[in-house]
Amino acid sequence: MPGTPFFIYLKEINYEETIYNIGRSTCSKRRSIKFLTEDNGCINGCCSGVTICSETEFNPEPGFHDDQEGFFVLEGNGFVRLDNEEFEVKAGDSFIALPGVRHTMKTVDSEKPLKVFWFHSGI
Repeated sequence: MPGTPFFIYLKEINYEETIYNIGRSTCSKRRSIKFLTEDNGCINGCCSGVTICSETEFNPEPGFHDDQEGFFVLEGNGFVRLDNEEFEVKAGDSFIALPGVRHTMKTVDSEKPLKVFWFHSGI
């Protein structure tokens, strides 16, 4: 649409400096890198990043959000649990956790982590 403002955000990411642990009490083998946040152009909770999961068991306290979250599997093989539904995922698969749906994932092999791009649409 002509005249619509937009942002192009380019950032060289230093992997070692930007990686952080999420769910520290229950997810010691899960790390995420945030790419887009409200600090660099997203609004109303919109954000995106990559999670690297080397856990072979589901998190006993799955995440859930007020917005929907989309996922795209970049590398690896694993399983996803959305509320009480479990299914297998592999590189190239995508799925959505709707608002309020508890979600967690695990890899098949801790030596070959599941790498997943995620995006919160915001509300």
